[in-house]
Amino acid sequence: MRVIVPISVGGWARLFSRWDVLAILLVLGLLAFLAEGSRHLLQPLAELQRQPLSLDPANLPEYAARTTLRMLIAMALSLLFTFTYATLAAKNRYTERLLVPLLDILQSVPILGFISVTVVFFMALAPGRVLGAEYAAIFAIFTSQAWNMAFSFYQSLRTVPTELTEAARNFRLGPWMSFWRVDVPFAMPQLIWNMMMSMSGSWFFVVASEAISVGNTTITLPGVGSYIALAIEHRDLTAVAWAILTMLIVILIYDQVLFRPLVAWADRFRFEQEPGVLPPRSWVFDVLRRSRLVDRVAEPCGAAWRHLLLARWSDRGAAAKKAPEKQHPWITFQWAAIALVLGALALWQVGRFVTEDITLADVGTTLVLGFFTLTRVVVLIAVASVIWVPIGVWVGTRPNAAEVVQPIAQFLAAFPANVLFPVVVSAIVALKLDPNIWLSPLMILGTQWYILFNVIAGAIAIPAELRAAGTNFRVRGWLWWRRIALPAVLPYYVTGAITASGGSWNASIVAEVASWGDEHLQAKGLGAYIAQQTDAGDFHRIVLGITVMSLFVVVINRLFWRPLYHYAERKFRLG
Repeated sequence: MRVIVPISVGGWARLFSRWDVLAILLVLGLLAFLAEGSRHLLQPLAELQRQPLSLDPANLPEYAARTTLRMLIAMALSLLFTFTYATLAAKNRYTERLLVPLLDILQSVPILGFISVTVVFFMALAPGRVLGAEYAAIFAIFTSQAWNMAFSFYQSLRTVPTELTEAARNFRLGPWMSFWRVDVPFAMPQLIWNMMMSMSGSWFFVVASEAISVGNTTITLPGVGSYIALAIEHRDLTAVAWAILTMLIVILIYDQVLFRPLVAWADRFRFEQEPGVLPPRSWVFDVLRRSRLVDRVAEPCGAAWRHLLLARWSDRGAAAKKAPEKQHPWITFQWAAIALVLGALALWQVGRFVTEDITLADVGTTLVLGFFTLTRVVVLIAVASVIWVPIGVWVGTRPNAAEVVQPIAQFLAAFPANVLFPVVVSAIVALKLDPNIWLSPLMILGTQWYILFNVIAGAIAIPAELRAAGTNFRVRGWLWWRRIALPAVLPYYVTGAITASGGSWNASIVAEVASWGDEHLQAKGLGAYIAQQTDAGDFHRIVLGITVMSLFVVVINRLFWRPLYHYAERKFRLG
């Protein structure tokens, strides 16, 4: 005989606290979001034609859910890429010689270039299904997030303080344990700031990733980006305003639910804790930390992770006691041979493909157009640096200001250049301005924030002892900037400037060609050339334009940014 014992209200209160209830609501909301964003993935591709995109604002919540889900999946893939690729580049000087230049090339390849080359491949993974187009869109968004995060993590691994490295060696931590107990915690605060920037930066290219048009192939996935593209095509300012409002709401939601909890959690990993400064707070983080139900669910996962760490530690503990192994000359030869073979194969394939229908005149034209775009990039990066470095240092040295600036900067970084086309195109036409000059600011619209976010992260990381010493010795004015601020933030600034420079080249494809209804403006430059050839479906000239753009970015990084980065790294270590 079964006996049913009633549970009083007080019993339920003892079983579930208010924090548990809030945590359950958060989890249910997350599950509902995932279900809404993924329920159309296995539909036939023809369904997109039977249910065309609509400018009805009532559809925006569904479009926003699908766009945000694509961005979060791309963020997870970017984290996986960052922890593997950047670690290989930072931990071995032989792999670094191959992987860092390759990363320079990857960040210079335009998103339209990735889409034009990979869209057929991803569509073939799920023939006749929406899932194939989703693969292509997620990969395009991944390419707008991963390179910045990889550069950030690489820079952090290269600048781990000597005392932390010595502590890991004294405790005889193996490579696996040292990576998760020393390297990742030290890099986490800066990585989270760059995750915010990458998430916001992907909004800048979400129009190109959701409204895919390569030659005769046109795929429009429901989302905020494709909604903006349709609104621009129909010259519907009201729809553009609805899209902007939706973006603002989505950014505020994932700032509160994702990034503020991460910032509050990562504050424990700051290398320097300044006394008297309150740590960042997050109501979501407080709910998850105080919920007993979350503790019970997370406890098995934490135990499994600790077991994995200790297992790897015990396997390598004996090896850590030995003297470090020396690199043999054949390893240098091995990596050099691999790099030579891969480079030769890539050059041969690209050269063979391009020269089938390309003349020397075409090559000369793309080089000249590349110098036009280069001029714009140099001027814009210089102007952005003068503006945002002082502001970033001011914000980073004031934690309360950083909490206010964070969501505002995320929204501004997420503002797609396409949204400004109505104002920019109308003003240029009405005032008869030169598009070669006045379309240029659109290139830096989304990428300037890489500089600001990295400088803020660098200013936050300035040791409290260093700032206190400057205050005690009354170091002020230009002397304070020259001796304290600039040496401390220089590695972070260079990381942001490298990404902003590469991103500006990428953004030139969107910024050098602007349309509003029947009005079309075009500036002279390599970005406009690639966009024009993409619309025409001329793959030979698309590859030619991408190759020339990659050449410009790699040469500039090798001759200017990389020497400046190594100088900043030495100054940081000496400081």
